[in-house]
Amino acid sequence: MKSILFLLVLAINMNTQAQIHQGSWKLTSEDGKAVTDKEVIRIYADAYFTEGAKDLDSDEFLWARGGEYDQEAAQVRIDFDTRQEEPSAALIVHKIEFEDENSFSIEDEKTTQKWTRISANTNDLTGNWLITARERNGEMKRITPGDRRTIKMLGGDRFQWVAFNSATGEFFGTGGGTYIAKDGQYIENIEFFSRDAGRVGASLEFNYELEDGNWVHSGKSSKGDPIKEIWSSYAEAYYGN
Repeated sequence: MKSILFLLVLAINMNTQAQIHQGSWKLTSEDGKAVTDKEVIRIYADAYFTEGAKDLDSDEFLWARGGEYDQEAAQVRIDFDTRQEEPSAALIVHKIEFEDENSFSIEDEKTTQKWTRISANTNDLTGNWLITARERNGEMKRITPGDRRTIKMLGGDRFQWVAFNSATGEFFGTGGGTYIAKDGQYIENIEFFSRDAGRVGASLEFNYELEDGNWVHSGKSSKGDPIKEIWSSYAEAYYGN
């Protein structure tokens, strides 16, 4: 019941929050000290956020976290956080204050962070997407939305995919970087990858089209295998929004 009520609040505030948070952000300072040894990027879209971090010297993946947020209630429900010793989905409260439209700070019981907007650019793929079908042996196989899910966040010229279990907080993998979506062509430039830092720097090109609100995605994977996938609105798949 608490989860349902929280989602209803998210739905009410979604439009306002999207306008405020929409896009990509970079962590610039923590507890008054400039962040120079790592890159931490957040993407906000559709009342959801994802965060990915890497070491700047080695490109080694450091952590990922994400979940639903409600600015009005100053609440974030964490779906996954690789820095937790024991996986769990948790509701946390932290204070977000905007200095202007391009910077905000987050305060909680552990730290104070300052974030700077990278980009607020949008295109027809901006949003939070959930994979709902994948081609196998020439046939599209539907993936029924459940606790185990793979999402892809696109916003502010940045992307991040994450595979996790929302009920247990278990994390299975992530990757992200910059992207371009224009005239039916989608290009990903990988800047971090949890399973293999050696893939950082790779650029992948795909074709895409929107059909009945779904994103049809085709091309070759980072391993060179042909793929065809269908991605649907995360909010629509789970909450009917």
